[in-house]
Parts: sequence; C-alpha cells; structure tokens
Amino acid sequence: MTVTPTSRSITNSVLSKEQAEGAGARVRRSIGRPELRNHDPFLMLDEFNVDKNGGFPDHPHRGFETVTYMLEGQFQHEDFAGHKGTIGPGDLQWMTAGRGIVHSEMPVKSQTRAHGLQLWINLPREHKMCEPQYQELLDGQIPRANPEEGVVVKVIAGESHGVKSQVYTRTPTMYLDFKVAKNKTVIQTIPKTYTGFIYMLKGTAFIGDKEFEGKAHHTLTFSEDGAETVKITTKDEDAHFVFIAGEPLKEPIVQHGPFVMNTTEDIYKTFVDYQYNQNGFERAKNWRSSIAG
Repeated sequence: MTVTPTSRSITNSVLSKEQAEGAGARVRRSIGRPELRNHDPFLMLDEFNVDKNGGFPDHPHRGFETVTYMLEGQFQHEDFAGHKGTIGPGDLQWMTAGRGIVHSEMPVKSQTRAHGLQLWINLPREHKMCEPQYQELLDGQIPRANPEEGVVVKVIAGESHGVKSQVYTRTPTMYLDFKVAKNKTVIQTIPKTYTGFIYMLKGTAFIGDKEFEGKAHHTLTFSEDGAETVKITTKDEDAHFVFIAGEPLKEPIVQHGPFVMNTTEDIYKTFVDYQYNQNGFERAKNWRSSIAG
C-alpha cells in the first residue's frame, strides 16, 4: 500500500496590494507589508510593473540579497563598480549586496512594460559584510524539471524532482517557477526546517490536503509543522506560480529602508558609512548611473 505523505498546509493568505515605489513605478507588495512584515529569511516580495517612464534610479543596499526575476520586458542594471547589463523575459539576477552596493534598475526605453518579481533575502550575520557578488542566468541557462506532462518547473535555486540549480545561496534557499496545466497534481519536497510560501501569478491552485484555494497576486505561507512535502493541485484552469522557501536565520532584524542589519548600532554605522563613502561605499562618491539620467 502506498502512503501519501502529509502535505504542509496554508496558514496565511496575503493579497499583494498595489502601491507606488521608486520613480513612477507600481509594485504589488506582500512580504514587507504590515500583515506580513518579514517571513524569515525573506524580507520583501514585490511584483513590479514599470513602463518606460518609471524605474528604480540610483539607490544603496547593505546586508541582504536582491533576486530579480523577469516575466515580461527588459530591465537594465548598473552599479558603482562598473557592472552593467540587461535581463529579459525568464532571466535572473541574484545580487548579493553584502557590505555595500549603489545601483540603478531601469526598464529598457523601447519596452512598453517591464514586469517581474523582486525578492529580498536576508543574509546571516557572518555574510552581511561580504564583498558584493552577482549571479546572472539567462532563461535558457535555468534548468527545468518535468515531473509529468503538463508540469514544468524552472529550478532557479535549490532542487525539484531531481533537477538542481547552479545558483549559490548564502542563505539556503529554494526558488521554483511552476507552470501547471489544468487537472494536475504535483508534489514538491521541502526541507523540514524551511519556511516558505507560494506566490500566485496566474490562475488558481489548491494547496495542501485541505486544498486551500490560491488566486493570483496572493502570497500563501506554509505551515511550519516539519512536513517535507507540499501538494499542489489544479482543477479547471492552468496555474503559474513561484514556490519559494528557505532556512530561517532566527537572528535579530533591524531594517531601515535599503539597509538590513542585526542591531540599531549597525544601522547607524551603515548610515555613517554611506554618508562618508567608506567601508564598502567608497565608490559611491560622485557616482551617477548613466541609465537613470
């Protein structure tokens, strides 16, 4: 007799409400809102929609990682170290800000819309002041799992159905993009210590043994009961969603805008470093990006 493992359930469903962000940009934020302030190790999740007149001009980061995953259109990136590039539909940029980055993220002007997700992942104390690093993958470089006909999983980070990502995660993380045809059931394994969630992009999915109904633009957080699978079912329509989970750091979080440290003292030091262009922000002095002009 085959025993079906118990699935994690959904404990919270948060609608990502649209708000203004950056310069003329609109984002749907879930993690980072008062209803879901942090979901250790995750600090923020935005679904962004930016036209050619909007964007995210020059701004700093310290103490965490930003993961940008494009769905439609193209985004340009430029930082004070001379790194510059463009990512398009299905492409990924995994940026470890570490001790300091000042950068700009702007849509390609020829595009009518740039649409994607940006996730902020906290860094453990020992990595907060590491050197900045980028991991960039084009859509075709991201491996796929096909557990059955009608189910495609892009393995951005972590592992799914025997397929592993090449992305290195300082905070152990899995990031999976699921496209599931109607009338399918897929079981995704998850380490028992991980926290996690599903963010619905399109369609409807039913999660867990009790089939919690998940609809577009909702973040659905998993129970933390040690179960090592999540069951996801579709019925009369296709579904597109991301499945994100990670090892909670269980460290103090002191956040002030784009800076995330462990103590108020560290945040104060960060402001001083940024103001005086020191300890990681040396190259910020007099730097202005060319793409935000």
